[in-house]
Amino acid sequence: MNHSELARDFNKDEQRVDWHDETLFWIRNKRDKAAQAIPEWEQLRESASAIKDNVLSGLHNYLLEFESNALRNGIKIHWAQDAAEHNLIVHSILKASGIRQMIKSKSMLTEECGLNAYLEKRDIEVIDTDLGERIVQLAKEPPSHIVLPCIHKKKEEIGTLFHEHLGTRKGESDPLVLTAAARENLRAAFLSRRAALTGVNFAVAETGEFVVCTNEGNADMGAHLAQVHIASMGLEKIIPKRAHLGIFLRLLTRSATGQPITTYSSHFQKPREGQQMHLIIVDNGRSAQLGKPDFRNSLKCIRCGACMNTCPVYRRSGGHSYQHAIAGPIGAILAPNLDMEQHADLPFASTLCGSCTHVCPVKINIHEQLYKWRQEIVKKTGVPAAKEMSMKLMKNALSDPALYRLAGKTGRFLLKYAPFTINNHFNPWYQQREMPQAPETSFRSWYLKHQK
Repeated sequence: MNHSELARDFNKDEQRVDWHDETLFWIRNKRDKAAQAIPEWEQLRESASAIKDNVLSGLHNYLLEFESNALRNGIKIHWAQDAAEHNLIVHSILKASGIRQMIKSKSMLTEECGLNAYLEKRDIEVIDTDLGERIVQLAKEPPSHIVLPCIHKKKEEIGTLFHEHLGTRKGESDPLVLTAAARENLRAAFLSRRAALTGVNFAVAETGEFVVCTNEGNADMGAHLAQVHIASMGLEKIIPKRAHLGIFLRLLTRSATGQPITTYSSHFQKPREGQQMHLIIVDNGRSAQLGKPDFRNSLKCIRCGACMNTCPVYRRSGGHSYQHAIAGPIGAILAPNLDMEQHADLPFASTLCGSCTHVCPVKINIHEQLYKWRQEIVKKTGVPAAKEMSMKLMKNALSDPALYRLAGKTGRFLLKYAPFTINNHFNPWYQQREMPQAPETSFRSWYLKHQK
């Protein structure tokens, strides 16, 4: 199924769609208030964008600098060309230590790589410890949002899941009660698992440290108690200096949830005594994206989710309709880079309104890249014959004044006397819309009559 078909399924539950839309835009409004409270907000965005430009221009050198400093700190560095190699490395680390159970904090990279399913097939249990991630894991679903993984779930549905898997009272849907049950269940996992995997929000080339940002403290709990700490990192997460962190940390959470700061911003520079610390640097198509001038800016992304919260298409189609670990506008740029044929529909799931570009904290030109992807896809795959014919007819009508006026008269006549020729199931635009009332005259006729 493609995006439009999956979005149509999501839209069958109007109540869910409405609160999904309203909740995400409420978060977008929180982002606006947080941004407006900082006079230097636009200066911060400019600085972050410039730093990321610098990183992308010298990525090779920054990665080597980071590796050198991290190795000096006692972190074991692994390089993975793709998802398969990343998963193999994680498995080999666990196997070498005889570990068959692991806890994991939020990592969209591991979702991109399909790590959980890979390890489960090899009889290794993985428990997600981020509350939203744990909910979708119990539901056997992927996250639908990179910051709010279970935003598509109603509290009653979560209550049913917890009753089935955690033994809460049937019908219980109080968020406080459900959160307490999850905390109690996860605490046993934290205390018993010997391995923990975290993501990486930022990696500092200057010091060889990496930073993990969470609001729940689950990454810290897992990493500090585990004998083996594995961190998975996309190679674009590098920043040059520790001093630059202040810029990105001020932008990240305000853009993501409207908070002034992430609750936990944890620095990992070296393993504690007796602990192994492994960091896997993953390419998985990022080098290919870097080599495309029209799309390389997408690698600036700091995974705040602001573009999703503002996108009118994402808000009313749900994250699962994108069929990719990263949904929304930024995902619609990243996914075709990995598999253009499979994700050819995603760049068209946009109004090109530019709201995503407007809110992006690192000033990625998202809507322009979506338009560029459309051009690339059409060049490679062509367009459906019906669409090609309709565009040619439109071109002829718009380039010939007499034909344009005739088309207008015909359209008004059909809307007034034969609306069934337009508002039928053969017209996708008409679905979920009400056709307008036919105007009595054209704008041109009105203008000629009223001009002075």
